Amino acid sequence: MARAWVDFDAPDLAARIEQLNDAERDELPFGVIHLDRDGTVLFYSATERRQSGNPNSPKGQNFYALSRCMGGDNFRGRIARALEEGRVDLEIAWPGDYGDPRRELRIRVQSAQDGGVWLCIGRDVVAAAAQPCAKQGKPQA
Repeated sequence: MARAWVDFDAPDLAARIEQLNDAERDELPFGVIHLDRDGTVLFYSATERRQSGNPNSPKGQNFYALSRCMGGDNFRGRIARALEEGRVDLEIAWPGDYGDPRRELRIRVQSAQDGGVWLCIGRDVVAAAAQPCAKQGKPQA
């Protein structure tokens, strides 16, 4: 079982993930992807496959070539610029997901010890997020 101390909001999230083995990374409640400096997928967690709706692991493929959106300046460009400046520590809000365009993604990108990056992906379904407001009598957005 994955160690409970791996909190998605931890400032040292990548360092904590690097202390886990692949089986433990697979059990985390959020998606985990490890890319080398050029964007080749080195690790793609079971949770990411399940939550994204993409059952295939793109291990060995260029992550940025898999999606036109992720390969653009708003995503790949931000990561590339951060890599050029040194240590990467980004949080990117991203609309839409492979299997569900209504999902909002919260992507934490941090430097890996090997010079690449770790992508940690938390998901929220927009329709579900609006439900608590309806229960309180507030209009839904």
